[in-house]
Amino acid sequence: MRTRTSVTALALLGAAAALTACGSMTPHAVPGFDQRTLPAVVQVPAGQRVAMETVGAGDITYECRAKKDMPSAFEWVFVGPDAKLMDRSGKVVGRYYGPPATWESNDGSKITATQLAVAPAGAGAGSIPLQLVKANSAMGMGAMQGVTYIQRVATQGGVAPAAACTATHAGQKQLVKYQADYIFWKSAS
Repeated sequence: MRTRTSVTALALLGAAAALTACGSMTPHAVPGFDQRTLPAVVQVPAGQRVAMETVGAGDITYECRAKKDMPSAFEWVFVGPDAKLMDRSGKVVGRYYGPPATWESNDGSKITATQLAVAPAGAGAGSIPLQLVKANSAMGMGAMQGVTYIQRVATQGGVAPAAACTATHAGQKQLVKYQADYIFWKSAS
C-alpha cells in the first residue's frame, strides 16, 4: 500500500510541475492574414481590417445545361455551394450555401454579396479561382454585422466536373469537393 501511495504522490507532483511549467509559457502570436501575397485585383481596399478567418469545406453543385447562346451545346454550370465554415482551430462557426451565395454564422446572422473580381488560383488547374466580393447588409445581429468584404483564397478543388455533359446528360447534377479560406473584413474605422 505504501509503495502505491508513493507512486501516486510522485505522479501527482510530476503532473503539477508540468502544468505549472505550461502555465508559465507565453503563447505564440498567430500572424494575421496578409493579403499582400494575393493578386491586386482580389485585395480589399485600404481602410479595412480582418474580422474573421474561416476555412470552408464542402461541395459545389454543378448541373449539365444547354449553353446560353448555343442551345445545341452543353456545359457544366455552377449551381451553388454547400460548405461548413470552420475557424482556424477546426470548430464549425457557420455555413456557406446558395443560391444565392450566403455566409451564415452559427449566431444566425448572415450575408450575401456581389462579386467584384476573380483571379486564377495559385494551386493551378483543378482549383476554383480566388475571389473578392462586396458584402450586402447583414441580416440578423451577430458576427456578420458590419462585414464589408469577403475574400476567397487558398482554394483547393471545386472546378466543374470532367465528366461528359451532352444533351443526354442535360439536367444531371454533380457534386465536387472543395476547400477554401474565407477572410471576412470590416471597416477599420
